[in-house]
Amino acid sequence: MTEAEHPGLHGPALRRAERLADMAIHLTGIALAAVAAPVLVAIAAIRDGRAATIAAVSVYAVTSMAMLGFSGAYHMSRNPRLRQLLRRFDHAAIYLKIAGTQTPFAVLAGGAWSAWLMIGVWCAAIAGAATKLFARHSHDRLSVALYLALGWAALLLLPAMWQGMSGLSLVLVLAGGLLYSAGVVFHLWDGLPFQNAIWHGFVLAATGVFYTALLVELTRRGGGLA
Repeated sequence: MTEAEHPGLHGPALRRAERLADMAIHLTGIALAAVAAPVLVAIAAIRDGRAATIAAVSVYAVTSMAMLGFSGAYHMSRNPRLRQLLRRFDHAAIYLKIAGTQTPFAVLAGGAWSAWLMIGVWCAAIAGAATKLFARHSHDRLSVALYLALGWAALLLLPAMWQGMSGLSLVLVLAGGLLYSAGVVFHLWDGLPFQNAIWHGFVLAATGVFYTALLVELTRRGGGLA
């Protein structure tokens, strides 16, 4: 779809509308996360109580906030030099968010295999983040493929999750992964009006689904949802 197909919205007006839409999504995500993250950590402490679970949920909360915060700062900044720096942190935070999201589910699923898998995932995530921060050149499409590969490495957790987690949590985890993957189509769709806003909308929706999966599982562990 081109600007000509938007008779009432084109040129600078379209670009301004796109920035405002993207800003609204980022601010909504940051505001929701600022409330939801500490609530989830508190629920982990109350309903589960194990130090490993509390730590894993805290890692999830911190990496989620970091991703949303750096993404918002990067996309809302108008300073070219600052944007270059924030872009590096934004892309590095994605690696950490992927590993951070998998961590509490691995802890809740339990088992030695889950622990070893998380060691591998975190090594890959830290290496990817370091590359984004310090490498002189970045290949965005290759990075997207690496993000997807690291995210879907969680499939290797399925046997442990099947044994140690509820069916509802498992369905939500898979749905969250599919939402992230579907959003990549729009992320790569150059020239699509409101491309960034649509992509970040998928990210926010997927983040919400993973949050719900974790909330359901923590509540079930505490004797709530079955």
